[in-house]
Amino acid sequence: MASLKEAKRLVIKIGSALLVDRKTGQLRADWVQGLAEDVAWLKGQGKDVVLVSSGSIALGRGVLGLPARDLALEQSQAAAAVGQIRLARAYEEVLAPFGITTAQVLVTLEDSADRRRYLNSRATLEQLVSLGVVPIVNENDTVATDEIRYGDNDRLAAQVAVTVGADQLILLSDVDGFYSANPQVDPSAHRYDVIDTITPEIEAMAGDGVSGLSKGGMITKLMAAKTATKAGCAMAITEGSVIRPLQALEKGANATWFTALGDPQQARKRWIASMKPKGDIMVDDGAARALATGKSLLPAGVSLVSGAFGRGDPVAILDSKGHKLGQGLARYDAAEASKIKGHRSEDIEALLGYPGRAALIHRDDMAL
Repeated sequence: MASLKEAKRLVIKIGSALLVDRKTGQLRADWVQGLAEDVAWLKGQGKDVVLVSSGSIALGRGVLGLPARDLALEQSQAAAAVGQIRLARAYEEVLAPFGITTAQVLVTLEDSADRRRYLNSRATLEQLVSLGVVPIVNENDTVATDEIRYGDNDRLAAQVAVTVGADQLILLSDVDGFYSANPQVDPSAHRYDVIDTITPEIEAMAGDGVSGLSKGGMITKLMAAKTATKAGCAMAITEGSVIRPLQALEKGANATWFTALGDPQQARKRWIASMKPKGDIMVDDGAARALATGKSLLPAGVSLVSGAFGRGDPVAILDSKGHKLGQGLARYDAAEASKIKGHRSEDIEALLGYPGRAALIHRDDMAL
């Protein structure tokens, strides 16, 4: 069974029912304080932490006095606009005393479906985490319509875990794991401690959610587990209402762990290697040697660019004799790559007219 001690980078998903008191519509201040103590505890161990937090609509609903029933789209968007600022401020206020800086990152499904947006989101999150910041990620409900929504933060959390290369995803929920049936209606239902493979039989056991505040049910959690584990990220479902839920999990609280298939970096490399390249980048001998030692590909080492590719598209990396070394995701489109090939990174702004990224293909986006 996995342990938080093993994690280097965690994504923690927080459900609305944990954050917001169902009767009053107010933030559960004592619970949020306990979560902050858990985040500080994890950060003190040198771990990266990203929070995917529900709660903006639930908070905004209470402030605006909207009914407890399902809201119309424009009502949900208005509630989210009011709730988002309160949610972000709450996290900032409880984490600041621990010396932890927070950042609000709002995304929609389009941000992962569109490759350019995905790369922008990934670069932003990576930079924030590298600076020691704890990003607070939520779906941008103020602008999202049904066509561009994740629809639940379980799947959003799994996508964020994939995006940042997390090795563990923790779903803090109103249930303490994955059961063979709904334990509220079937007293014979049993909880799984570990699930190594999500079989059709496991999928058939998933039921609907029971929370009045959250939209995600067990089906969405299973979908999240599929996404996360395939990308090399282990996932846990645990009941999160206790004041220090992450510490409780580490001390043996009930949970179901879904086993990761490999590690995040290997999974990403396999994904990149499986893509069909849309162009070729030929490198000189010096660059080929640098790539073999795990370096990124800088424009100075590129001798030829061919094909019609956009930023984020897969391209083949060829040596000076035309032999394929591997492939990677380009950080520039074909026209930009052609302009900066053979030049030093510090010359990019002068050549393109705007500041660019130092590497044409980053080592994390490369499979050799």
